[in-house]
Amino acid sequence: MQNINIGIIGAAGYTGGELLRIVINHPHLKVAFAHSKSQVGKPVYSTHTDLLGDTDLVFSGEDIQKLLNQEDLQAIFLCSGHGESKKFLTEYSLPETVKVIDLSTDFRDESNGFTYGLPELQKEKIKQATKIANPGCFATSIELAILPLAKAGLLKEDVHVSAVTGSTGAGQALSATTHFSWRNNNLSIYKAFTHQHLTEIKMSLRKLQAGFEKAVHFVPYRGDFTRGIMANVYTPFSGTLEEANELYKSYYSEHPFTHISEAPIDLKQVVNTNKCLIHLEVHDGQLLISSIIDNLTKGASGQAVQNLNLAFGLPEDAGLRLKAPSF
Repeated sequence: MQNINIGIIGAAGYTGGELLRIVINHPHLKVAFAHSKSQVGKPVYSTHTDLLGDTDLVFSGEDIQKLLNQEDLQAIFLCSGHGESKKFLTEYSLPETVKVIDLSTDFRDESNGFTYGLPELQKEKIKQATKIANPGCFATSIELAILPLAKAGLLKEDVHVSAVTGSTGAGQALSATTHFSWRNNNLSIYKAFTHQHLTEIKMSLRKLQAGFEKAVHFVPYRGDFTRGIMANVYTPFSGTLEEANELYKSYYSEHPFTHISEAPIDLKQVVNTNKCLIHLEVHDGQLLISSIIDNLTKGASGQAVQNLNLAFGLPEDAGLRLKAPSF
């Protein structure tokens, strides 16, 4: 199978680094360029030190339009900050033959011809898409926790979510809440009930359960670890645990990365992988759904490659059979 040539805009950040790690080991992808405004001319491994010995790529800094006009370019990933993708697509002319996967929040409302890229929600639409908006990391873990209920029309009351994320979810730029001396041995909440991912979560639920207007009460936590998200979700449920497990296993039966575990789950099972693991419990008429992902892989770069695989007719799991460091 011929290699697909891809470019990365914003390749020096966390998501750019994860994309490079996956793509250079992908059997059908080749990096045409890795662009960075801040690291022009430097070896990729000088920033992403885990790639030393794996690639001799150098960060591109030349005219972006020239890079986009390469005859063999077939897809680009946009890994710059939120708001930058809209500016990028306004400033530069992109050939119609080049597919776009955007990792920012800019087009998750499916504006400007973008398709919301959660394969477990709309895989067939992604296969036909030329512009894909990658979901947010919290949104991915929470949506995967409750999509089967929405599909069955079982979201009858409010949904309550408590979720914790690693420090890489805040990006590479230093801040008061990301440096080691504050984050280590610490825990805090932020954007309680107002987190920006609520908008796409509700949009996705309405795709499966039209007219869903109940509240999603979301309290996010900053964890004192680097990678991973655990979301614990509960909502009223009148069935048994056996019925819940069957509902979830049936919904995800054709999705290679989301699995139902009947044993309790922990973050180390998914870190460095494109998996989502889900564990269900029923307590006094409440269904408790625990959902875990790696925020940088299934929550960002891994899912972006999963979407590219679908859009180009490749095996959905190509380049994404990654092992977790579970010990």
